[in-house]
Amino acid sequence: MPRLKKIFLWVLAVYIAIPFIVKLCPSIQAKLVFLNFVRVPYFIDLKRPQDQGLNHTCNLYLHPEENVNIGVWHTVPAQLWKDAQGKDQLWYESTFQSSHPVILYLHGNAGTRGGDHRVQLYKVLSSLGYHVVTFDYRGWGDSEGSPSESGMTSDALYVFHWVKERIGKKPLYIWGHSLGTGVATNLVRHLCDRGTPPDALILESPFTNIREEARSHPFSMVYRYLPGFDWFFLDAITANDIRFASDENMHHISCPVLILHAEDDTVVPFHLGKKLYNIAAQSQSLSGQKVQFIPFPISLGYKHKFIYRSPELPQILRWDGCRRSCL
Repeated sequence: MPRLKKIFLWVLAVYIAIPFIVKLCPSIQAKLVFLNFVRVPYFIDLKRPQDQGLNHTCNLYLHPEENVNIGVWHTVPAQLWKDAQGKDQLWYESTFQSSHPVILYLHGNAGTRGGDHRVQLYKVLSSLGYHVVTFDYRGWGDSEGSPSESGMTSDALYVFHWVKERIGKKPLYIWGHSLGTGVATNLVRHLCDRGTPPDALILESPFTNIREEARSHPFSMVYRYLPGFDWFFLDAITANDIRFASDENMHHISCPVLILHAEDDTVVPFHLGKKLYNIAAQSQSLSGQKVQFIPFPISLGYKHKFIYRSPELPQILRWDGCRRSCL
């Protein structure tokens, strides 16, 4: 009994100490939001996408700012697979002149552009005739710099313009997943404010804003009902200038919006994606644009990151009429 009592007191002390540590060191909360230090799988060589079964993918590096290099993958449509073998970056860039549309994919927190569920999605999109361009934000993977919301958005904007310069007027879609949906709406809001919206915005497992997501995240369960939870934990996120306010951004976006969400998602709860859709459906800036919400039932087991397994995805993303009939 004395030993159990000692263990209990230690656990209680840690439980009480953590909120104060987070409050005094808000950078800890920022690390938990980004999780850029979690690199899974760890031993992947990002310079060799072919090791992940992407034999029609080129690895390259872009320079959005001085002293910041970010790692990028460009996967060409599967129809170009044979031609892509052994080709260099110049050849890959030349393929942007083909008639195939492009998806700029913005991944979520943790891991890298080489995460397995991300790689599987690239393969699906490539098989449907898309170019897929994805990258690791500064501070992720082999990209230099430190993570921040503004830095992630700046990187996305830079890559968007890099792609746009090479494809001209061909369709360019923005796809964000999880935390990447916050980056995506930041990016698209910026583009729409400048009168240059993308052809469509696709949000997979999105949330409304980072405070609501943090409150709903399973990691917060043990503290959610603690008096002062917002002050201890959520204000620490705001102190790092992290907002990812997709709900606010929806009032500035003026392009078709498609939201995909699995009902059994425990990381970003389904009700947050539904709430964001309701906001988008009532947005004045989206009046006249197609706004669609596609739920995936619990029975399918897609959870947070397996929507790419849906056999309905080809129909949803039929590229030859995506803007007209799907979005």
